[in-house]
Amino acid sequence: MVAAADAQNFAQKLGITHGMVVQELGWDEDTDDEIRADIEDASGGEMVDEETDEVVDAALLWWREGDGDLADELMGIVGPLADDGFVWVLTPKTGNPGYVDQSEIAEAAETAGLTSTSAITLGHWSGSRLVQPKTPSKQR
Repeated sequence: MVAAADAQNFAQKLGITHGMVVQELGWDEDTDDEIRADIEDASGGEMVDEETDEVVDAALLWWREGDGDLADELMGIVGPLADDGFVWVLTPKTGNPGYVDQSEIAEAAETAGLTSTSAITLGHWSGSRLVQPKTPSKQR
């Protein structure tokens, strides 16, 4: 019962709610299926991949050291992202193979025109939430 209660917190921690379109990038054999399942349960649908034509409310990027240029990857994610959408960069936790330092994520985010707003831990993964800065015309 405890595991199920913990699993329900993944989507909640990520800010995923029913009806959201969530894009998943960087899937590999090491990704956490509990996190993935909880996101799909909470959103009410399957996650879409990089081939989608839909506007996405959230993007989930599984990222590991050696996966390439994070700034380039983030610039590609911004295209289909809704104005108020957000990106979660999930990397292996400190000390695990593939770990990416938070400063690298923040630097790549800045290059891609995104701002890092918060960080969380989900199982064996660390998450960094990135958003597009508000433009004066969009502020209230």
